[in-house]
Amino acid sequence: MLLQAVHHIAIICSDYQRSKTFYTETLGLSVIREVYRMERDSWKLDLALNGHYIIELFSFPDPPPRSSRPEALGLRHLAFSVEDINKAVRELNARGVVTEPVRTDPHTGKLFTFFTDPDGLPLELYETT
Repeated sequence: MLLQAVHHIAIICSDYQRSKTFYTETLGLSVIREVYRMERDSWKLDLALNGHYIIELFSFPDPPPRSSRPEALGLRHLAFSVEDINKAVRELNARGVVTEPVRTDPHTGKLFTFFTDPDGLPLELYETT
């Protein structure tokens, strides 16, 4: 088996409209498709980053909470690459998103920071230039 790439990331949210606004308006992902699945009372929103399908955003009635901090077992965070981390942090802060202080990766020398989505899912910005 030869893996080629990550196809998508699936996220279940507690408040569909709030998360849809966060991922589309705050982070700037574009909507590919939005479907309401009546049999599951669930929305499914396919989102793209720079034209590439990346996230499935789901809503379900009363999803159980999942531990995400500190250092809980499972998926740790979702990281987005940016060219200028300080500019990206200023833009997020201007939109009301609280970010941690920018740090330097001791192994690569690259800058990074963390913030969360509306449900507390840890997200990272990682400067790639």
